[in-house]
Amino acid sequence: MDLTKLRHIAWIMLLVMGCATSHAQDNDMILNRPYADTKRVHFGFSVGMNFQNLAITNNGKQIAEEGTGLLEEWYADVPAHSPGFSVNVLADYRIAEHFNLRLSPGLYFGNKVVRFLNYRGNPGREDQTHYKQSQNIKSTYIVVPVDLKMSAKRYHNMRPYFTVGAMYTGDLAKERSEQYKLKNSDVMLTVGMGCDFYMPFFKLCPEVKFCFGLNNLLVRNRPDLEDDVYTRRFTESVNKIKNDMVVVTFYFE
Repeated sequence: MDLTKLRHIAWIMLLVMGCATSHAQDNDMILNRPYADTKRVHFGFSVGMNFQNLAITNNGKQIAEEGTGLLEEWYADVPAHSPGFSVNVLADYRIAEHFNLRLSPGLYFGNKVVRFLNYRGNPGREDQTHYKQSQNIKSTYIVVPVDLKMSAKRYHNMRPYFTVGAMYTGDLAKERSEQYKLKNSDVMLTVGMGCDFYMPFFKLCPEVKFCFGLNNLLVRNRPDLEDDVYTRRFTESVNKIKNDMVVVTFYFE
């Protein structure tokens, strides 16, 4: 996770939480929705942004270029991140005073641009594809997150919380015949933090969640590249590829 992305996320969260905190402080004498947290079950929805990444483990394998015998050594990374859009519905079940179980299925739209660099390549070569390449991987995830929400004691119209959980992801994007082919499903562990702000008619809950994929998504069996030795070398240069992402969400409950 690069520092630039983390700074952007931090600024977004601080701006929203600052505005909500200011509103809450102005209304400290008025306790909004005093019985909101006593309901056994309640529902809501959310919108937000996701920042997708791939954790790529390169192996540094050296491969001879066909026809010349020159060695190539390809490395891959996702150097920059583009924000995607997220939308979810929410079902919240109250377990105890400070614990809630939350189910929030939804859709995540986003993309990842993978950059490939030939460590042994010649930057001055006329054909730059032998030196660097890229692949744009667009994703449309169906997500099913299940979280345990652990809330602090309510202070006036604010209540901070932490979450831990797991999330299933299924990619609806069509299969591609490119440098990398990735599996469509994954399971991710999640940790997050946020704050409930009690408004007169609803709760606004800004939240940031960090998601870490458990499975190696790289598809090694590539019959589609049987006759394309050049493209197949990108798969051979990697041991594993895992998902990770940061999700900034605004719940309305």
